[in-house]
Amino acid sequence: MTPVHNKSFEDNNGLITIVFPKFKNKFLQRLIPKNKSPDIRISLDEVGSSVWKLIDGNTKVNEIIQLLKNKFGEELIQAEQRTLKFLSMLYQHRFIYFKEIRKE
Repeated sequence: MTPVHNKSFEDNNGLITIVFPKFKNKFLQRLIPKNKSPDIRISLDEVGSSVWKLIDGNTKVNEIIQLLKNKFGEELIQAEQRTLKFLSMLYQHRFIYFKEIRKE
């Protein structure tokens, strides 16, 4: 499986913040007070940011897991299960999609 970003993001000194609008509906967007952000911002930790950066639309999940193992070594306990769970959550919340699934 090959993950691809489905939301915009910002890189803040190596840590990723996923950014997406609170509402898709234009009318509801206008109801947001001017002093409030129209976007939801989700900040990722170091490991999550590393996974996000490795998602480039070409790197497969098993390659991402191997690169994380090489980068974090013993520091990342159960790298494979943790990465698969994280990618699953990103997919469920539609932050990413998989090339192979989108083709169908």
